[in-house]
Amino acid sequence: MEKFTIAVVFDHRRRAKDGKEGPLEVRVTIQRKHYYINTGIRVREKNWAGAVVNRADSDALNDRLGLIVQATTKAVTDWQRQNPGKAVDMDVVKRQVFSEPGREENDAMLKWLTKEAPKLKIKDTTRRRYDVLINRLEKYDGLRQWSDLTVERLYDFDRWLHNIEKAQSNGDRQAGAEPKKIGDSAVYNYHRTLRALLSRAVKLGVIETNPYERVRGEFRKGVTENVEYLSEDEIAAIESLHPMAGTQMAMARDLFVFQMYTGLSYSDSQAFDIGNYKKVAIMSQRTGQKEWRWVHTGKRIKTGVAYVGDLLPQAVDVLERYGMQVPKVGNVQYNESLKVIQKALGIRTRLHSHLARHTFATRMLAYGAKLENVSKALGHTNTRQTERYAKVLAESVHNDYTMFEEKLKNAAKGG
Repeated sequence: MEKFTIAVVFDHRRRAKDGKEGPLEVRVTIQRKHYYINTGIRVREKNWAGAVVNRADSDALNDRLGLIVQATTKAVTDWQRQNPGKAVDMDVVKRQVFSEPGREENDAMLKWLTKEAPKLKIKDTTRRRYDVLINRLEKYDGLRQWSDLTVERLYDFDRWLHNIEKAQSNGDRQAGAEPKKIGDSAVYNYHRTLRALLSRAVKLGVIETNPYERVRGEFRKGVTENVEYLSEDEIAAIESLHPMAGTQMAMARDLFVFQMYTGLSYSDSQAFDIGNYKKVAIMSQRTGQKEWRWVHTGKRIKTGVAYVGDLLPQAVDVLERYGMQVPKVGNVQYNESLKVIQKALGIRTRLHSHLARHTFATRMLAYGAKLENVSKALGHTNTRQTERYAKVLAESVHNDYTMFEEKLKNAAKGG
């Protein structure tokens, strides 16, 4: 068996700065090559002198370090005995070290993620995504320890996520509708959020590598090619609907109309502030005269991508009914009210908050707006995201040609 040495070192990557805490790591040296195992213990450099010193929990931490060193020695020795002549697989060693009782704090990784997530400087809407992820991890029960961070476990987590059922609305439950699974986009967002937290763990020296780096590109966001949007008749039906002012139904209708004429997402519309807009004179191509228009350049809440927005008269009409504000409606209540409106008007397409954004985009393109300009209005990162709306319109044109051809054939037969 090859000789090896083991020592505990402080922050070998030298990432702890300005007196902040850094990781204590077990260094295994075999043939002058160093391997590092993070112990999960973090101290300040002033509290490390070959052992943890000048802390109330020094004895407990040193005892824990002793156990980890013993477990590492045993794991390396076991590997060499069972695999003579082969290089030591440190991933196997790490799993053995932290699989033994008492070697790793219960739910160490989950506790760290729960503690670190609130420290991120992110918007409240994004923070909710992190809160939901932590909730999912608590239920998954397969990613709780740092030793659980394997590629195999990520794939298992992915399979588990794909089997989660969507939350049903009251109407769907009462109708006995079959529960649906969450989509690829939702699963992708869970992976993206976890990956970001694990990257933070690498940056802080808590772990050596992010397992997502080994599966780069494997967990992709599903792209919905079948974009639904409202017809002109359906739009007119919604606009002609006037529920009693001040009711939930009236606010839902007005918010949907506002989105149809601005292209703003639900979160962006709820954060709308007229103070961010300026009233400027724009030369009208229709009349050849200057017209006053509210304009704004900002960033989308969800992505941080810049977008350009004008307030069309229909959107301004909605604002004026609410003191130049957008009606505030909870997302769940909003979608529930839209279902009622859909049923009342006999609209086949399922009404939901994002449908208004789809309708805005396809309508702009249908009326001759340039793809690049629609992309800017929507705040897309690139025009490829917007092209799916143009694709829908192209399919609609092809369908009309097919219908026209059939009518020509029938006319020829009749003649």
